[in-house]
Formats: sequence, C-alpha cells, structure tokens
Amino acid sequence: MNSNQLSNNNYSWKKIALFLISQNITLFGSSVVSFSIIWYITLETSSGKWIMLFTISSLLPQVLISLWAGVWADRYNRKYLIMLSDGFIALATLALAIAFWLGYQRLELLLVISFIRSIGAGIQTPAVNALFPQLVPTEKLTKVQGINQTLNSVLMLLSPAVGGIVLGFLGIAWAFMLDVLTAFLAIVVLSFISIEKVPRTDQATVFSELRQGIEYALQHRLLKRILICFGVSFFLVTPAAILTPLLVERTFGGDVWRLTANEMVWTVGSLLGGVFLSLRGQFKDKIRTVAICLVGFGVTFALLGLAGNFVVYLLIMGTAGFFMPIIATAQTVLIQENVEPTKMGRVFSLVQIVTGSAMPIAILFFGPLADVIPIGLILLASGLLLAITGILYQITSKRAGLN
Repeated sequence: MNSNQLSNNNYSWKKIALFLISQNITLFGSSVVSFSIIWYITLETSSGKWIMLFTISSLLPQVLISLWAGVWADRYNRKYLIMLSDGFIALATLALAIAFWLGYQRLELLLVISFIRSIGAGIQTPAVNALFPQLVPTEKLTKVQGINQTLNSVLMLLSPAVGGIVLGFLGIAWAFMLDVLTAFLAIVVLSFISIEKVPRTDQATVFSELRQGIEYALQHRLLKRILICFGVSFFLVTPAAILTPLLVERTFGGDVWRLTANEMVWTVGSLLGGVFLSLRGQFKDKIRTVAICLVGFGVTFALLGLAGNFVVYLLIMGTAGFFMPIIATAQTVLIQENVEPTKMGRVFSLVQIVTGSAMPIAILFFGPLADVIPIGLILLASGLLLAITGILYQITSKRAGLN
C-alpha cells in the first residue's frame, strides 16, 4: 500500500460484507425498475423513439452531474452521500408509484422520473467507488471487487425474471414499490457501518476542486492512460453491447428464446468471470491483465460477426462475458490503488463521464451504419480494433514504466 492511501489496518470483513449487501440490494431494485420501465414503454408504444428517449433520460443526467458528484464525494462523508442519493431515488420512485395508482399513467412522467433517478445514480456511483479503499485493504481490493462482480451478475440474472413477473401479475407500480423497499433496506444496512469522512486540508471552492480533479487526472500518467483506454474500449464495445440482438434476429431468427439466450449467456459468462476473480484474489500486473482481456474481448467480438451457428454464437458470447468483470475490476482497482483518497471521488466522476458518454456517441455512429452494412462486419472490425487497443495499452504503459 502506498503512502498516499488511507490506513486500512482497522478494516472489518463485517463492514465490507454489509457494504456489499447494501449496494447489491439497491442494484437489484434499480435493475427491476429499469427492465420494467423499458418493457412497459415497449409494450405501450412499440416505438424506437420512445426507447431512445428513455435511454437518454437514464444516461445523460449521470454524465451531467458527475463532475459535481465527484467533488461532493471528496468533500463530504461518502456513506451519508450514498444514503441520501438512495433516499432521493426512492422518494422519486414512490411519487411515480402513487401517480400510477391514481391513474396518471403518462409516458412523459416515466421519462421525468427516469431523469431524476439518473441524477441520484450519478451522485451515488463516484461515492461508492471512492468508498471501497476506505473499507478494504489494498491487497484485498481485487478479491472484494470480484465478489461484488459475482453478486452483480447473479442479480442481473434474477432481475429480468422478477421484473417480468411483477409487471405481468401485479403491474408496474408494484415494481416501483419494490425499488422503494430495496432502497430503504439498503439505507438501513449501510447505517450500521461506521465510516469516517476523508480528512482534508484544502478549502477550495467547488469550481476550483473541479479544475484540480481534472488537472490531477490529466497530469497523472497512469490515470490518463486508463481514461483513454476506458473511452476507446467503451466506444468499440458498443456494437456488441447494443447491436447483437439485431444480429441474432437477422441471422438466426427473431424468436424470443433466442434473444433471451443471447442476454443470459453473457450474464453467465460475467458470473463465471466474477467467481474467477474472487478465487484468484489478486493480479500482480493489472495493466497486462487488462490488455490481455481487451484482446480476448476483441477476438470474441470479431468471432461473433463470423459465427454461422447459433450454438457456436452463444458459446462465443459467454466467453466474451467472462472478460468483462476482469477488465472492470482490474481498471477500478488500479485507480483505487494509485489515486489520493482526497481526490478519489473526482477521478471516478471523470471515469463515469468517459464511460457514460462513449456508448451514446458510438451508437449514433454504429446504429445508422448497421442499416447500411452487415452487423457481422461491424463486429469484426470493432473487435479487431479493440484487440489492437489492448496491445497498444500494454506497449505504451510498459514504455512509460507503468505496471
């Protein structure tokens, strides 16, 4: 552990467990609501325009609020910031449930509440990522993140099923209430953890801290490479993330079970990747780990574009999913190990801005392109470019003396 990090001598596995439980409880509720809303909009409108509006309402506010959220995560007690943002999201969702029960079931209202929920998520995410190093000793960060990724994947398997059951049998208002309940439980669980505010010596203004955070990240050799890697890789991952259901429909058929299988094998692959991380516990050279996984990502995405058999396609998709939690964990832990505790929130807000912007920008390019050339060729090209990105990430980092 480097001298810039907070001491973790007094860490407690009980605290870590409670923190993971609280965050995965709230993730589960949020996922159920997200699936329920997008399915509700699809069933009510069958309109790509409304799906686009929902996607923008769910993603754009997180990007806009991120810089300020990073400052707040460094200024205030991160525990209370997470609890307040969870409560903020829950109150907005409760208001939506009441409105639907009273008969005011307008799609515009769903967009407004999705916008508000996204603001809360944008505040919460940098605080959550910045809080991990306060609870977990540096040498255990990879293992704990692996456990967290495993839990995330399990919940991503369960939440569509639960969302479908609640939406089909009880109505969407009860899906909203499930999110309110899980947010309340998450806040209660988190309240049992004692977490101190990160000590600070500077008393700069908000805008000064924004500038300091940006300058710190851009002047930091490792962080600059990580941010560039995040931006390029998320841009190139977009075709596989967004266009594969359309590829399945065009190539193998539009049966619902095929589209469901496409999503499930990716999640199962991610689950296995999370389990691998939990058992592995640590990577000596995280940059090389990320580079290898990016190459693996690129090769599997390229092969998806060439697959002519659906079973082979699913095997490749599951393999691709295996790499995702490893990349996300290795990059996240690299940041947590190398960033000063007092700047952790601002750095993760920049990560959120880069990753949150890359995919919407990419889909504006790849979406129309998919109607002009075969999606398989798009996946082949983007996969090869992603593999090259991994190789360049390793080469440039090694030349800079980073590991």
